[in-house]
Amino acid sequence: MKDKSARLFFSVITALLLVLLLFFKSHAQEPETLAFRPLFNGKNLKGWVDVNTSKETWKVKNGTLICSGKPIGVMRSDRQYENFILEVEWKHMEAGGNSGIFIWSEGTPQEHDPLTKAIEVQMLELDYARQHNATEDYVHGELFPTMGLTAVPDNPRGPRSKSIEKRAKGKGEWNKYVVVCVDGTVKLSVNGKFVNGLRNSERKKGYICLEAEGAEIHFRNMRIMELPGGVTSEAQTAPVVN
Repeated sequence: MKDKSARLFFSVITALLLVLLLFFKSHAQEPETLAFRPLFNGKNLKGWVDVNTSKETWKVKNGTLICSGKPIGVMRSDRQYENFILEVEWKHMEAGGNSGIFIWSEGTPQEHDPLTKAIEVQMLELDYARQHNATEDYVHGELFPTMGLTAVPDNPRGPRSKSIEKRAKGKGEWNKYVVVCVDGTVKLSVNGKFVNGLRNSERKKGYICLEAEGAEIHFRNMRIMELPGGVTSEAQTAPVVN
């Protein structure tokens, strides 16, 4: 009888443990799924704030964000981002056009400059170097800190990091950038290949800004995947813009 009672007792306990295990498994909080979401919705400028350009600078047409380039300045995201993967397609409409995206930005212009303190992901049209008598190395896809910010270039051209391969297409043709930003490190893919990077950015969290710099440029299919945050101090975070 004792053996039978013991077996029954352990059977009941085992069943209870199994039920509890199934209960907690079914009610356990699933980890947040990493996924891309639109940073530009293709319909309007929801999620973006004009900083110092104009109502005529940015227009949306057929799923494309059109920037006239004038006046020179920026439009910023309505909140800050830390670690993320950003995808964007862009094309210049003028030979020698200049523009870019600022990441980990303060989201405000400088006192004596219409642009912002950040890491710039540059977007140059192929004829820019010739028009400005610039070095052959001065091409699309440079990465560099602006306005006194510091970072270490992977492929130095002074304080800037240059692309190690020319992969951009000319005016009127779409290019695709994939920008991976993690813990002060930035890696850039141009049309399907990683060709540039920098590291040890002084800033690791801030706004994303689109740049108007004198030439018409179009953006589309802009989306972002936010990654888990890191150990980022207040000093490494851009001030919040109200």
